[in-house]
Amino acid sequence: MQIILISDRLAKARSVTLSLGHFVASLFFGLLLLASATAAVYWITVRYAAEVPVPALHKLLLAAQEGESERSRVFVQQNLNAMAVKLGEMQAQLTRLDALGERLSSVAGLREVRFADVPGIGGAAPTRIPQQNLSMGEFSEKLIALSAQLENRNDMLGVLETQLFEQAVRKKMLPTMMPVAAPYNASGFGRRIDPFTSQWTMHEGIDFLADLASPVSTAAAGVVQFAGFHPQYGYMIDVDHGNYLVTRYAHLSKLFVKEGDVVHRGQRMALSGSTGRSTGPHLHFEVRFRGAAQNPAKFLFATGTQKVAARGK
Repeated sequence: MQIILISDRLAKARSVTLSLGHFVASLFFGLLLLASATAAVYWITVRYAAEVPVPALHKLLLAAQEGESERSRVFVQQNLNAMAVKLGEMQAQLTRLDALGERLSSVAGLREVRFADVPGIGGAAPTRIPQQNLSMGEFSEKLIALSAQLENRNDMLGVLETQLFEQAVRKKMLPTMMPVAAPYNASGFGRRIDPFTSQWTMHEGIDFLADLASPVSTAAAGVVQFAGFHPQYGYMIDVDHGNYLVTRYAHLSKLFVKEGDVVHRGQRMALSGSTGRSTGPHLHFEVRFRGAAQNPAKFLFATGTQKVAARGK
């Protein structure tokens, strides 16, 4: 582009040639100048809007501030709603953990543990590391991490509860309770001289010295497999405890259970007597595993403490 300049002060005309680069540079400079002027006017307007008595300007400024405040309020409210939902989930998880902890303490026999109580914490005020407030992002991250930890603990405690419950059930199914409140020095398990034939025989149980009509209780929980009369054992009861384990109570005088009854540990099932092949009132007690006789003393004293059935049951 060529521009010719004509002036009265000039002796002759002058021409100026503008290239494309000059034109683009001039246009950019003009736009930059316009943007700077606009920014300056906006800053002056916002800075001194409160001092300039122009109602329309005041309304415009208030509308802008209200819009910004509303956006901030909506953003904060959305974050609070999200955290409230997460907090509600964590409270439900804590409630489940408290209930699970109570059941675990009951199964384990720890009655003094109270999971609902808040544990005490404390310590000296920090001196080396300066204290600082949590940001919204940090708080949200901590909340999510804590929720994941609670879920993990809940699953782990659930597995532990199942294992403890299975152990407690197996323990209750073992015949470790004395079936009668009486000593058993009449005749122990093993080889002995038969009182009727005077020959060596195998005594497959333990004879308890019990008075006539003494209460006989089950040594462990189970199901009555047989309850009736046997030519050798007289009136007898077989209780199946599962896992091929059976206990036998023989020479009874009266039965209180029948076949198929579910009996709990220490429940009174019969009265002692001298029925069948017997020389006098006593209780013959056997423990059989897969049909083979076992020494009942190994079960009755397995925990190291002798448990005696209550007379009033």
